[in-house]
Amino acid sequence: MERNDLPSAKDITFYQQNGYWLSPKLFDDKELEVFRNHHAAVVAGQYETKRPPLNREPDAGDVSRLVQINNAYWTDATIARLVLHPTIGKIAARLAGVKGIRLWHDQLLYKPPQSGKAGNIGWHQDRGYWLWLDNENALTAWVALDDVDEENGCMEVVPGSHRWGLLGEDHFYQQDIEQQTKRIEEKTGQPFKTQPCVLPAGCVSFHHCLTVHGSRANVSDRPRISIAIHLIPDGTRYKADAVSEDHTNNTLRQPNDGDTYAGPYFPVLFREDDPNANIWMSVKS
Repeated sequence: MERNDLPSAKDITFYQQNGYWLSPKLFDDKELEVFRNHHAAVVAGQYETKRPPLNREPDAGDVSRLVQINNAYWTDATIARLVLHPTIGKIAARLAGVKGIRLWHDQLLYKPPQSGKAGNIGWHQDRGYWLWLDNENALTAWVALDDVDEENGCMEVVPGSHRWGLLGEDHFYQQDIEQQTKRIEEKTGQPFKTQPCVLPAGCVSFHHCLTVHGSRANVSDRPRISIAIHLIPDGTRYKADAVSEDHTNNTLRQPNDGDTYAGPYFPVLFREDDPNANIWMSVKS
């Protein structure tokens, strides 16, 4: 990756105003081929490290509907190098205006071809699932491992929706997205207009945790292959009084109110003035 891949001041302003930003190509074709092969192995239930993911839906090998695998980076060292890549962390830090970025968790995603409504991902805000975090500056890096467009069900965002506040629309598996659209317009009084995040392979989209997003059916003969890397600012703390689902990564250490998210379950991708912060990237396989 080249340093000129980092967002400019204009890019940062765009992110602040719209709640998302699309990167140039960050990974070359050779890297992408390797990533796709390891992605396919994890989807098939072949775990290089012998450690399974935290959870997955549906069972290994079933690609008849959307596949979602949480903490896939546990299962495969190559996937871990992608998820924990320091340049993704540095981009996220610049966009969020913070000095350090940690992993919250990752989601390996596979949307099968010709999946119809079963491939829909309902309109939602990630923040709705992350109320345990003591700030609203978390964000997601969504990595396209193959070309992603409207035909194979690319992610769509609603520009500026990160300014609408928390809507209570947390329906990842909602398939009736048209009904959701009407409900959100009634709640906000704002027109619901989405922007497709069309990404060539190797590009990454970044979106704010309050940005409304989702995706439609894959009507192509190609699968949609991606990894979502959910990120939090270094120094983020746990809010025990939050009303939220018991998010998977919280169950790993059972934090107390005010505890800082740190340690091996929330590894550092990037920390300003600390080139050795990301231990994973100093180890070559």
